[in-house]
Amino acid sequence: MAEQAKFGEPPEDGPGEVLSDSPTAGTDAGMLRNSAVMAVGTIVSRITGVGRDIAIVAAIGFGTLADAYTLGNTLPNTIYLLLVGGALGAVFVPQLIQHLKEDADGGDAYGNRLITITALVLLLLSIASVLAAPWIVGLYIPDDYPVRDYEVAVAFARFFLPQIFFYGLYTMLSQVLNSRGHFAMPMFAPIANNVIVISMAIGFLWYSGSSTTVATITPAQITWLGIGTTLGVMVQSLILIPVLRRVSFRYRPRFDFRGSGLGATAKLAGWTVAMVLANQVALLVTTRLATGANILATEEGTVAQGLMTFDKAYLVFQLPNSVITISIVTAMLPRMSHAAADGNLRGVADQLSSGARLVAALIIPASAVLVAFGPLLTTLVFNYGAGSGASATYTGVVVSTFALGSLPFALFYMLIRGWYSLSDTRSPFFVTVIFSLLLVTFAVLFYSLAPTSLKVASLALGESVAYWLAILVAWWWLARRLNGLHTKATAAALARMLLAGVVAGVVGFLVSLGLRTVFSRVTGDALDLGLAGRPVLALVTLACGGAAIALTYVVVCRLLRVREIDDGLALVRQRVPILRRSGGSDV
Repeated sequence: MAEQAKFGEPPEDGPGEVLSDSPTAGTDAGMLRNSAVMAVGTIVSRITGVGRDIAIVAAIGFGTLADAYTLGNTLPNTIYLLLVGGALGAVFVPQLIQHLKEDADGGDAYGNRLITITALVLLLLSIASVLAAPWIVGLYIPDDYPVRDYEVAVAFARFFLPQIFFYGLYTMLSQVLNSRGHFAMPMFAPIANNVIVISMAIGFLWYSGSSTTVATITPAQITWLGIGTTLGVMVQSLILIPVLRRVSFRYRPRFDFRGSGLGATAKLAGWTVAMVLANQVALLVTTRLATGANILATEEGTVAQGLMTFDKAYLVFQLPNSVITISIVTAMLPRMSHAAADGNLRGVADQLSSGARLVAALIIPASAVLVAFGPLLTTLVFNYGAGSGASATYTGVVVSTFALGSLPFALFYMLIRGWYSLSDTRSPFFVTVIFSLLLVTFAVLFYSLAPTSLKVASLALGESVAYWLAILVAWWWLARRLNGLHTKATAAALARMLLAGVVAGVVGFLVSLGLRTVFSRVTGDALDLGLAGRPVLALVTLACGGAAIALTYVVVCRLLRVREIDDGLALVRQRVPILRRSGGSDV
């Protein structure tokens, strides 16, 4: 977001300022700068996040113990998003910006009231969830789930469910900072969380080794894992409190809720809660199927694959979106909200269309890397601990399958925020219901048809197909609301970028195939898909294949006259110091 003289005034380069021949030209330096700052924080956060995932997998592996831990650790996020988190994300920034523009105190009183009432709700919700942990866990496991696995999952859940309060606190404070133009610290705060969890996992490994199972884990070990994981989330949220002073916000509890405007916020939040509920029904189905997959794998003696496999594959798949999509869209949301508050629907449409092209220009090559090198990447990252090699490589197959839906996922995420900027939470609900129905349909269908060795990958395929179909509905729906969304021009640009991405992915895969053949001849060994046990060769292959994809993608985009690639390269230069100093390189 561009700098403003004071809150409530539109940016000097307003969101509707777009050159007539290219909607992408409206992408301003302010949004790129804020996106770059957030991208740096997100990159560092994700790097330490990968370290956290490596440490957790090394400590508890991919088996049924890992599923019990993952299920317990997923529940606080699920419940928080279902009952509170989705509402905060939908209404907090647009409503805060509206009160920034309209209230004499710059929205301070409104913000204090909203934080107070939300904190009270979160506290009560956390307590109730801990008490109901056995029932909640029972919803997410198949009927034939072993009793011991269930007991361990419930024990983990009781330690993890208090995270609901701290997730909400982190979200509230982050949105206050974002609405006032401060984007950096919310992106850097998760680093503290990751460092704490890494330390916890290393400590677990030091004292317990890597062979702990559901049958052998002790109450003390469960306590260590539970407290260490929740402590990370607690620190992540509390670290933002001192930063509020930098944006001149002083939190003071306020209980005078009547007549404060929170009623309108609650109505908006109601649709968002319903939308998240639709999402969580789909998540419940996939979670039950994923946990059941590990039971089948154990019975048939195939490679361990279950909820941990699904979770870690999804996290790797999300890395590009976390760095690219979320950073860009988070910077766009306040600008779109300003335009919407001024009744400037054209400005919202211009921001969305130019944002879609910028996101696609960067997401597509990243997706090509994941599709071509998923097994190689996850084997390199997760092949630690006893017997994790085959499961680590298989996780990469799931990553590659997820990555087929990276572009529609990114665009879907952005369009939902477009509705939020209009203070419309009703339309996203119906769009999300359509997506959830598609996801459940394809997940159940593909899972039933897949052999045991591909059960989890079939769930990823179902999600990818669902996103491709859902984005068509979402784009059409929002374009009608905004009286146009540069659909033809955007579709043409995305088609050219997708073609460039396919060509680049094929080139990268052929490079890796050639290197694997050379390595096999030199070592005299038959190297598997993930080059398990050969980290140096894997790094060389990733570096060469990734460089081939990046170079090919830029060249093909230039040949196809994809002008959006220049915006993408500009954003990369802003967050990579060596490129910023040299001005980058032209191809």
